[in-house]
Amino acid sequence: MIFSKLIGLFSHDIAIDLGTANTIVLVKGQGIIINEPSIVAVRMGLFDSKAYDILAVGSEAKEMLGKTPNSIRAIRPMKDGVIADYDITAKMIRYFIEKAHKRKTWIRPRIMVCVPYGLTSVERNAVKESALSAGAREVFLIEEPMAAAIGAGLPVKEPQGSLIVDIGGGTTEIGVISLGGWCFLKALEWPGINWIKVSWNTSVKNSIY
Repeated sequence: MIFSKLIGLFSHDIAIDLGTANTIVLVKGQGIIINEPSIVAVRMGLFDSKAYDILAVGSEAKEMLGKTPNSIRAIRPMKDGVIADYDITAKMIRYFIEKAHKRKTWIRPRIMVCVPYGLTSVERNAVKESALSAGAREVFLIEEPMAAAIGAGLPVKEPQGSLIVDIGGGTTEIGVISLGGWCFLKALEWPGINWIKVSWNTSVKNSIY
């Protein structure tokens, strides 16, 4: 126990916002160190359609869009606020963690992953396992609307209602929180930032693309 606490003093806690458009990685004491597109470039197998090799992740993968042969695909593993491809999502998470955590392997960080609302137990386990395999000492998951409420400084533990509207790249999540729990929470699959950008010709966050 004492050794675990001592190791914790020398390790950097990491927070990851797993978004449809972008993935953001924050290291305690350093702030945001990664803000890259949630894109993975893969080379598909010649004889097996399920086989692939990962060529690039994030900004590097985005730069390959439209410049590759048919055998190479740029994939967004997150679609409309949910995980569309478990395996590639797990590999993408692992890549970003390893990129952020460049310290010695025996000093393992605690990692909190901000995930979309409504993930199944299978999806949650896939996210946890990918973080653990990347060297995490402990892994915690927090749903995006709750993280948004805490980050905005709302009194989430108080006996009063707080309305949350979390507009993401693919979805918008609306909820009312009180006493640390949800009184109401719903995810809408269509009115995300992409929809706002197309329908209203308005950019909500210029850094997404």
